[in-house]
Amino acid sequence: MQSYLNLRRELALRPRTWLVTGVAGFIGCNLLKELLRLDQRVVGLDNFATGQLRNLNEIEAAVKPHQWANFCLVTGDIRDLDVCRETVREVDYVLHQAALGSVPRSIEDPIRTNQANIDGFLNMLVASRDAGVKRFVFASSSSTYGDHPDLPKTEDRIGKPLSPYAVTKYVNELYAAVFAQTYGVEAVGLRYFNIFGPHQDPNGPYAAVIPKWTAAMLQRETVYINGDGETSRDFCYIANAVQANLLAGAADRPGANGVYNVAVGERTTLNELYLMIKTEIEARVPGLRIAEPQYRDFREGDVRHSLACIDRARAELGYEPTHRAAAGMKEAMEWYLRDMAAVSPADSSTAR
Repeated sequence: MQSYLNLRRELALRPRTWLVTGVAGFIGCNLLKELLRLDQRVVGLDNFATGQLRNLNEIEAAVKPHQWANFCLVTGDIRDLDVCRETVREVDYVLHQAALGSVPRSIEDPIRTNQANIDGFLNMLVASRDAGVKRFVFASSSSTYGDHPDLPKTEDRIGKPLSPYAVTKYVNELYAAVFAQTYGVEAVGLRYFNIFGPHQDPNGPYAAVIPKWTAAMLQRETVYINGDGETSRDFCYIANAVQANLLAGAADRPGANGVYNVAVGERTTLNELYLMIKTEIEARVPGLRIAEPQYRDFREGDVRHSLACIDRARAELGYEPTHRAAAGMKEAMEWYLRDMAAVSPADSSTAR
C-alpha cells in the first residue's frame, strides 16, 4: 500500500495536471496549496458563488512564484457543460469539490442545491469521461448516512436521507457507480465528516460551527448550541481531507472506484467542542471573558450522532489521519485568529 509520504515524493518527481473545482472555496484552496507545493500543474474552476478570491490570494502568498505560475484559474460554472469540457481538457486527475453545501440552505432552496450538486456534478462526470481523465475524485458527505442508527458509520450501510443536500450527495455516488460500471470511469467518492481548518469562512447563515463559534467568542457574542449540546460529530482537520484526496486521485490503484469515509474515527460532543474552542482562545487572548453558551431547539435535518469507521480508507487508500480534533484545532486557531482580526465576523452563531 502506497503511503501518503511516498505519494508526495513521487508527485514531486513526476508532476501531473489536476483540475480542482470549487478551487476558491475552503477545501479547494487547501488542495491547491498542497498541489502547488508539490510542483503540480493545477487548473482551478470556480464561479465564486461561495468561494472567495482572498483565499486564492493567500495561497499565492504561501507558495513560491514558480509554483504559483503552475496555476490557471478559470472563472465559470459547473452547470455549463461547455465550461466543464473546456477545463477538463488535458487533465490527469479531477478533484471535484464544487457544490452548494449546508443542510439548512438545501432545505430553504432545494432547486438551486439540486442544480449545482446534481446537474453540475453530472456535467463534470460526463466531461471527465469524454476527456479520458485517469481518475475522478469527488466530495461526498456523511449526510448520506441519513437516519441509519449504527455507530460507527460504515460505507456499506446507509439510511434514508434527511435533507435535500443529503439526497444530492447520494445521487452523486449513484451516478459515479453507474459511470464506473457503464463507461469504465475510475470514480472515487469521499464522505467528509465535519471538515474544519484554515480558509473556512466564519460569516453568513450557513457557516460551519467551528469558525462560527470562534468568531462569536472573539467578538464577545452569544454562542448558540442547537439541542442539549450532547449531539456529537467526528470533526476532521483539513490536512486529513487533503491527504485523502491525493491518495484517492493519484495512488497506484488500477480500477479504483467506491466511496470512503474521511474522518478521524472519534466523537466530540458540541459541549466538548465549545470548551475546546474556548480553551484555545483564552490561551491566546489573555483577559478575554467568554460567556456561557445558550441552548435552543434542535435543527431540522440534523442527525443526533455521527462517527466514522475509517478502516476501508486505511486499507484501500493508505489513508492515515495526521491530526486528531484537538491537534487540528490548535493548528487551525492560529489562522482563525489572524483572519478574524482582519475580517469582521457575522452577528450570530449556530451549531452545525
